[in-house]
Amino acid sequence: MTSLPPDTLIPTVQAHGLRLANGGHLVCQGLDLAIPRGRITVIVGPNACGKSTLLRALARLLAPEAGQVVLDGKDIRRYGARELATRLGLLPQSPLAPGGIRVAELVARGRHPHQSLWRQWSAEDEAAVRQALIRTRLVELADRPVDALSGGQRQRVWLALALAQDAPLMLLDEPTTYLDIAHQLDMLDLCRRLNRQDGKTLVMVLHDLNQAARYADHIVAMRAGAVEAVGPPAEIIEPELVQRLFGIRSVVIPDPVTGSPLVVPMAGADTHAD
Repeated sequence: MTSLPPDTLIPTVQAHGLRLANGGHLVCQGLDLAIPRGRITVIVGPNACGKSTLLRALARLLAPEAGQVVLDGKDIRRYGARELATRLGLLPQSPLAPGGIRVAELVARGRHPHQSLWRQWSAEDEAAVRQALIRTRLVELADRPVDALSGGQRQRVWLALALAQDAPLMLLDEPTTYLDIAHQLDMLDLCRRLNRQDGKTLVMVLHDLNQAARYADHIVAMRAGAVEAVGPPAEIIEPELVQRLFGIRSVVIPDPVTGSPLVVPMAGADTHAD
């Protein structure tokens, strides 16, 4: 794995004592977390454990009932909307596009935080949108209505919007949703390039534990609204953790391609924990 500079140990986002509720239901209580700068952090865990709720709080889409989120040393509530959008980009779950909007028009909205009365659309904005379309392989679809695309194509459009926004921190909630395995790997490879080549800090929610282990520098494992384990995949992904998170017995072996941990569930009727 590519070595990372020492300053990546500095957190870019921190959560202190978060109490989070969703629809009146308490999800997290007293949650503390630090996201390291310049790395790919992947949040994993079973369904309904609080992964997406936590990501929404980190993006200031959900106000905590208690505690605070700190972005670059400052309470996230103290940022103006435009300033926050230049620091933090978000790919949410199942976003909805305005009816009839075309791909290039939607991606161009990623440049809105960079606009003002004194700074209108520029060649820099045009180049950012063009580059986002190229990197997500959407150039040929630029004039197509978003609602005419497949689910996987729409997912790439939303990623392109986040790329055009050009924020140093990107939060991606299940970015491989609607994608087949080939396009899942393409998406995750692109995320790695954004980190390694562009220096972006990425925080992703993924369901596939093996994909998380392959692409993450830093894993946050959650269960029942709490952080169960934190650290590099090679240090924390072990059969005991898999059983605590998902209730299944497994063996963990080196991935024959990358050497990262590979979780192999045990076959048979005794797969689930007692």
